[in-house]
Amino acid sequence: MPRGRYSLHDPHDHTPLGEEHFHCAPGPSGWRYVSQITAPSGEHSGSVDLTLDELGRPIRLELHAASWRVRAAAIEGVTWVRADPTGDEATEGNVPAHAFTGASPAFLVAITRLLRLTPASPATRVRLVAFTDPVLAPRTVDQSWALLRSEAHATDNGPLTVDEYQVSALDTGEQHTVHISGDVVLAAPGIELEDLETPPSALS
Repeated sequence: MPRGRYSLHDPHDHTPLGEEHFHCAPGPSGWRYVSQITAPSGEHSGSVDLTLDELGRPIRLELHAASWRVRAAAIEGVTWVRADPTGDEATEGNVPAHAFTGASPAFLVAITRLLRLTPASPATRVRLVAFTDPVLAPRTVDQSWALLRSEAHATDNGPLTVDEYQVSALDTGEQHTVHISGDVVLAAPGIELEDLETPPSALS
C-alpha cells in the first residue's frame, strides 16, 4: 500500500498551495485512493476519497474543500452532487463524460487506469469534469493523452517502471508531461512527490 506525501504548487508561478498526504492500494473492486490536504499554514483544507472499478471507472468520489462537498460517480456519463458550506443547498449535475479530474494527483492515476495506453497507442481524447479549487466548481474539459515511453529504472527494491505521458488541453492547445509509476505520480505540473514510504503498486 503506497503511502506518502505530495507537495502542491501553482504550476505557473510556483506559489505553494499545500501538501497532500495519501495512501492508495489495489483492491477487490479496482483501486482506492484516500488523502488529506493541508494548506501552507499546516491547517487542514480538504480531502479526497476515490474508488475505481477494475476497468478504471470512478464508482465513488468524495471531495471536501473549503467546507464544500462533492459526491460523484460514473452513472449515465458522470453524475455529481455539490453541497454548499451551509448544507442548505445541493446542486446536481450530469454530463456525458468519461471521468473526473482536479488538483489531486489521484485523478492523473485514475485517467491512466481508464485509458490503459501503450506506447503504440494513438493519442486518445477523453472528456472530464474538473472540480476546481477552492469551491469545487464543476467544469467540463477535453484532453488528449498519449503514452510517450515506458522505461525501467533500477532501484534498491528492484526495477521501477516509469511511464511518461503527454497531456494536451484541447481548448487551448497547452501541453505538459506527467510521470507516473504504478499508482504514484512522480512529477506533474503543480505536483511533486516529496515522500514515499513504500514502492508503488503495479496496477494490472
